[in-house]
Amino acid sequence: MGLTYALNHFWPAALFSFFISFGLIYLCVKIFPKIGLMDNPGKYGLSRAPIPYFGGIALFLAILSGILIFIDLSVDILYLILSASIIFVVGFFDDYLDLNPLIRLIFQFIACIVLVYAGIGILSINFPFLGILEFTQLEFVLGGQTIYLISAVFTIFWVMLIINAMNLLDGVSGLTSGISSIAAFTIFFLSIHPIIHENPYSQVNVAILALIVAFSALVFLFFDFPKPRILMGDSGSTLLGFFLAVLAIVSGGKVATAFLVLGIPLLDMVWVILRRTFYEKKPFWKGDLKHLHHRLLDLGFSRRRVLILYYLITAILGCLAVAFVSSNQKFFIALSLIIFMLLLAGALIFIPRKKKSNG
Repeated sequence: MGLTYALNHFWPAALFSFFISFGLIYLCVKIFPKIGLMDNPGKYGLSRAPIPYFGGIALFLAILSGILIFIDLSVDILYLILSASIIFVVGFFDDYLDLNPLIRLIFQFIACIVLVYAGIGILSINFPFLGILEFTQLEFVLGGQTIYLISAVFTIFWVMLIINAMNLLDGVSGLTSGISSIAAFTIFFLSIHPIIHENPYSQVNVAILALIVAFSALVFLFFDFPKPRILMGDSGSTLLGFFLAVLAIVSGGKVATAFLVLGIPLLDMVWVILRRTFYEKKPFWKGDLKHLHHRLLDLGFSRRRVLILYYLITAILGCLAVAFVSSNQKFFIALSLIIFMLLLAGALIFIPRKKKSNG
């Protein structure tokens, strides 16, 4: 893909997303305190002053604007917008009303059904050393659209997994926005990778969407790090998780790549669910301050160091995903990551806490 083509098709969308996101987030920072859209730090036992909340509004409007301007509005894109809107709206009401977790999951499920009906789904997975496993069995027709049942199940599971993993990650300001940006940039580079795609031009819309998400998240990070001036809330974290999950599907089935790049939040989510369910004997959706990032803070890491550590590991995994494109190579990288996370989790359990300022 030539430089001229890239400049003509990608950078306008990138620059637009950067400036529209900056303008929208800046307006939110200035306006939200005047209309009472602030967080409630006392709810979580924090003594700091309230911070503007509901930053997901700016992310949603920025990403939506980029899609409407730079991507052809086919039927599947309209369904994608509808599905993303459901995720955003339920996230907004969750921020505002603190919804029952079951209600959130139901609406996330409905959004995934919309995706599946639009024809966006995981049709196969390339298992290392085993080959390609197809998910196109057990098909049926619904409203003129062919639905593959096994593919639908895997797609719904995948999208809801990433949505909630990114939501759980949003325990330290800057984590979700920074990691989302790195992950989206990784998918962008993979989408135009000449070794993966015989015809990279077929991935132009995917690459543009990845850039829109990447720059929107990156700009939010500027307001999120090193000192948070606005919080994205569930409406923002779940929205970014949704688009990352969808990009992994539509960019040529890069589910394994997304799993690798988002390895830390995904493995942390698995650990949290297992710990809450089997060790603490409580519902896994009951929040706490025992995630990996919280444990690092308890050990004396500053918030800035925690963020840099997460960014560094995610960026390294992203670079490895772009450099090593075969499924076998990704398998060994993912296995190494899992072993590393197990060792780290074990160490953090036994190292005594050392309370320190999280600045």
